[in-house]
Amino acid sequence: MELNNFIKNIAAQFDDTDVSVFAADTNFRELDEWSSLVALAVLNMLEKKYAVKLLPTEMRSANTIQELFDLVKSKQ
Repeated sequence: MELNNFIKNIAAQFDDTDVSVFAADTNFRELDEWSSLVALAVLNMLEKKYAVKLLPTEMRSANTIQELFDLVKSKQ
């Protein structure tokens, strides 16, 4: 699993947010587009692309893309 690809996959779940906004230290929860629907899309993507099923409570422990990446990596 590679961080840059992970960032691109997270960014793809946001329809209206420019890709340039996304970096390892981006707090995705603070983005205007963040919602429960985007959260579900991210959880679904993680399960399909990385074979990692996170509980919503686990996902809530991550604020930045790097933290989410580390969490997913620890579950592989």
